[in-house]
Amino acid sequence: MEGMEEKGLETNSAELIGIVLSPPAISHKSYGETFYSFSLGVDRKSGYRDIIQIIVSERLVWNLEFEPGDYVEIIGQIRTYNEEQDGRNKLNVVIFAREFKRCDEDSGVEHENKISLEGFICKKPIGRISPLGREICDIMLAVNRMYNKSDYIPCIAWGRNAGYASNLSVGTKISVTGRIQSREYRKRDSEGNVTVKTAYEVSILKLEALPGES
Repeated sequence: MEGMEEKGLETNSAELIGIVLSPPAISHKSYGETFYSFSLGVDRKSGYRDIIQIIVSERLVWNLEFEPGDYVEIIGQIRTYNEEQDGRNKLNVVIFAREFKRCDEDSGVEHENKISLEGFICKKPIGRISPLGREICDIMLAVNRMYNKSDYIPCIAWGRNAGYASNLSVGTKISVTGRIQSREYRKRDSEGNVTVKTAYEVSILKLEALPGES
């Protein structure tokens, strides 16, 4: 079991340091264990703040009190699940914490956002040009985890990585490193009403095709 856990962390790992933005609230219970959710703000060097949803077990925080304004460090994995919303399926992307600790604010906390994934391309990559004329490519990555489950993680590549990724075929095994980011977008319904929604994806810094079959 331990070997499988370690293998899972090799193929799907997240390291985040940021500021707690919302009080922890009960998310769900599983096999008698309670899980809490809260929002974490992780600042980029540009000044933009990514707002990431965190899921953490009561086992990791039973002796820790934390509240909005506190800085925390989280090591875990990206998890995705479908939720029905307004009659449609919505892909939720969260960080599932495996290690959790409060940071000493006196030491000058630096925000951190590191994601490493290894998985298979499960939809044809979609290359396009951004409004600013930059080449980008959307990738859906299937990352296996224990008990024959998979997480389907939206990723986005830029520039040279985008050009490379757009030529990869479904079933190609790749490794990526990058950051998890939140992005607001506007959606117009059939009646013309516009709502602001948030998408989560991994912004790829490094991408490499690996030997392996789907």
